[in-house]
Amino acid sequence: MSEHASNGPARPRRPVRVPATAFEGIEGGLDPAVELRIAHDSARALVHRVRESDDPDLVERMVAYTDEHGLDTLAELWARASARSLPGALWRLSLLRALIRQDPLGTSLLFQRGSEVLATADVVVAGAESPTGPEEIRVLADQVLRGAFVGDFAIALERAASFCRTASAGAADLADDADAAVDDARAAELTSRASRLATSAEDFTACARLERRGSLD
Repeated sequence: MSEHASNGPARPRRPVRVPATAFEGIEGGLDPAVELRIAHDSARALVHRVRESDDPDLVERMVAYTDEHGLDTLAELWARASARSLPGALWRLSLLRALIRQDPLGTSLLFQRGSEVLATADVVVAGAESPTGPEEIRVLADQVLRGAFVGDFAIALERAASFCRTASAGAADLADDADAAVDDARAAELTSRASRLATSAEDFTACARLERRGSLD
């Protein structure tokens, strides 16, 4: 994810396509020490630059840039950082939005089902409009990503965690339906998705706590 401004970084030559299994284990690169230092330094610089900017359109340009070019080389570095770090949190927020936009109908189905079966405040914390269709889920994804750069970063992370918990509950419930219908492949796919979303919720929650303590780096 890069900033599309005249004095910002040069455009990446190769966009990164996001696989459906992108939340699964992401390992380090060839030179972990250098890559991690660059990942942390660049994440801090980007967040601080956007928050301190007087340009009200800067966040919108950044969001539009990810739509046009995908997640760029900088985000590849963030992907290799710990899930419970600033670059790791930025990567996963960007990735979550990309995955939602790739399948807003399927994602809204998971969230809507989760909102029906989950007896917690997560649906309210996530902040999606109800009933939650594809357009509402796209709006929510945009709001959460923008929240990383404006307002309270910890709240953006908490909203992402609540979204993931709700969608995870929906995927698990739909997996039960598929089991009852003896659709083993569908049940397995939904169970795997529920597990990935639950793990992401835990990571976002941990990052929110670190951010509130001033120790998310």
